[in-house]
Amino acid sequence: MKVIGVIPARMGSSRFPGKPLALIRGMPMIEHVYKRSAMSESLDELYVATCDKEIYEAVEQFGGNAIMTDICHERCTDRVAEAVNDMDLDIVVIIQGDEPLVYPDMIDQAVKAIVEDDSIVCVNLMAEMKNDADFNDPNEVKVVVDNENNALYFSRESIPSNKKYANAYARYKQVCIMPFRKDFLMKYNNMKPTPLEIIESVDMLRILEHGYKVKMVPTERNTLSVDTLEDLNKVELIMEGDSLMKQYWSDSL
Repeated sequence: MKVIGVIPARMGSSRFPGKPLALIRGMPMIEHVYKRSAMSESLDELYVATCDKEIYEAVEQFGGNAIMTDICHERCTDRVAEAVNDMDLDIVVIIQGDEPLVYPDMIDQAVKAIVEDDSIVCVNLMAEMKNDADFNDPNEVKVVVDNENNALYFSRESIPSNKKYANAYARYKQVCIMPFRKDFLMKYNNMKPTPLEIIESVDMLRILEHGYKVKMVPTERNTLSVDTLEDLNKVELIMEGDSLMKQYWSDSL
């Protein structure tokens, strides 16, 4: 199987404009994401899909592969579908450009699940939330699953509710490593946006509302998406002792 990784990125984030090029320890965030993802043993090729010339040029400058896409896309899945439309591949892995702490084994773990089971059309990673701050943060997409780890629902609200239950229970957030079978991504891209998808602003709900399944794969990795300047500062501190960064940082010198 041919597996391609695509990192959608754009300058126009409403919460943090220009964040793909925000510096983390002197390196643009998109470069961190690209170089960490490129270490995955599961990817045959890796691209950044963007509608912004600034990002395209930055990726080219550090030696990455970039594809220009239409400016009109509102969802990362739409941007990726355009980028890979004419490519000969089996699986496309969507890797969010605001996850600078991504680890290559996370990509390998997600790809393994879809490669080994022909019935799976889409995979997401999920990580357990250890504190109430994450659970109540609207920037974190929460997920609840069935007994086979298929997603039941995604929300930016706190799910499941803890208002009527006092005991401890596992709470999971979506981690945005998302392998799709290419044919299903194209089918998804032609589906009409759905009410819950629009209400929650979560792409994966379109899949559930159209009657398909999303397989959730647990990861122990503690990642942090950058949605605000405060998140960026947190990542700066975490990366100070990050062994993976030291590998690609020395390679870029």
